[in-house]
Amino acid sequence: MFVGIDLGTSAIKAVLVDDSQAVVGSQSHPLTISSPHDGWNEQDPHDWWVATLAVLDALTAAHPQQMSQVRGIGLSGQQHGAVLLDAAGEVLRPCILWNDVRATAECAEFERRFPRSRQVCGNVAMPGFTAPKLIWVARHEPEIFAATRHVLLPKAWLRYRLTGEMIEDMSDTSGTLWLDVGHRRWSDDAIAACGLTRHAMPALVEGTAPAGRLHDMLARRWDMKTLPVLAGSAGDNAAGAVGLGAVRAGSAFLSLGTSGVLWVTTDRFRPHPQGGIHAFCHAVPRMWHQMGVTLSAASSLAWWSRTTGVTETALLAELPPQVTRPSPVIFLPYLSGERTPHNDGTIRGVFAGLSSGTTRAEMTQAVLEGVAFSFRDVVDVLAEAGSHLTQADVIGGGSRSRLWISILASVTGLSLHRLAHGEQGGSFGAARLARLAATGEAVDSVCLPPQRVETVSPDAALAAAYATPLARYRALYPAVRDAMRVSAPSMVSP
Repeated sequence: MFVGIDLGTSAIKAVLVDDSQAVVGSQSHPLTISSPHDGWNEQDPHDWWVATLAVLDALTAAHPQQMSQVRGIGLSGQQHGAVLLDAAGEVLRPCILWNDVRATAECAEFERRFPRSRQVCGNVAMPGFTAPKLIWVARHEPEIFAATRHVLLPKAWLRYRLTGEMIEDMSDTSGTLWLDVGHRRWSDDAIAACGLTRHAMPALVEGTAPAGRLHDMLARRWDMKTLPVLAGSAGDNAAGAVGLGAVRAGSAFLSLGTSGVLWVTTDRFRPHPQGGIHAFCHAVPRMWHQMGVTLSAASSLAWWSRTTGVTETALLAELPPQVTRPSPVIFLPYLSGERTPHNDGTIRGVFAGLSSGTTRAEMTQAVLEGVAFSFRDVVDVLAEAGSHLTQADVIGGGSRSRLWISILASVTGLSLHRLAHGEQGGSFGAARLARLAATGEAVDSVCLPPQRVETVSPDAALAAAYATPLARYRALYPAVRDAMRVSAPSMVSP
């Protein structure tokens, strides 16, 4: 038996998986985000711990016999967060999350201090990444920075609580801007650019490698017969790729979760920082990936639901099963800024083209299309980076909506495959990594692709009709950016 724990932004989820890779049980516990200022997003790591104990307690209560047989535990984690610890290993401040954009100015400062960062780290500095956050803390909270002895990513901190070990994998550390991604090792120059040394960093392992054992008191709490090994594990997207069997060059998937991701596996380091493409290590040895990110994907629909006071299900029910023409309204889904291709932490969302006759259904459709347009931007930049995609699997909570997938297919030009278990996500991939760490099996023998239940292909007529609204969407970005600079020159300062 193997356990996968996914430390997400909105919840912690754990799954229990047997030797045949069937999910025996799953539990989740919600998390909340604190936003003390516009563009700031934080969480208290202790809330993660409470939620982790809750889900594993619940799994034990529901499946005591199976939990007693657990041999390995894997972790999937939201990337880029900065958990700062003092000399005693205590948390110094709330974790600054991946979608926090306060460190916008510090990105330029990091690249000034480390001019080779894009070549070594493979990515343009973005405020969501970890390194700029530390420069921000040093500038604005110097007493916290002075007390900082260790910097851990969210799942590495969770491992620390589970095992007492400070260890991290290659995929997650790729998003810090402190890793030499091509050589899969820390870059001392990148770390020094933030006023830190390698002593502040955890040890590095591959995601499939053993990386500590569960504390014996926790094993007793869950009635485990042996001390399970923890895998090196993975960042959330790499864990999702492992769960999908996307471990070979050319494998691609589109994740329609809180944020949106378009991933392609590569067999070498292929950076394209000028387009806002991430080039990271994979969680499996000797593999990498390219990835484009839109920060507000399914969270755009969630925001629209909160704003209207209507459930997401009810909003979608107001639309036809298949759209035949674009909405007259254009929506820019930049609710938390945007990564690919703009790398702009200060841009914000917009509805354009409203009239006195605009309906709520047209605005809902515009939200779905705006997210699809942002994915089209990613498709085009990936092509510039040498990855010409024609198809991808679809995962994430948004994958429940066939309508949204059909819009995405027609806008992006990709054939999108719906999966039998498209919402398993990172926790299932983490369980697979737990198995690999515990058994030493070959990656290809464990990381098999899931069953595809339907392929949604682009509708040629609708794809042609989207050409004009796509052009309008792209024209809006510079106009909104320039207007916001006039009205609000600094959106990320307290």
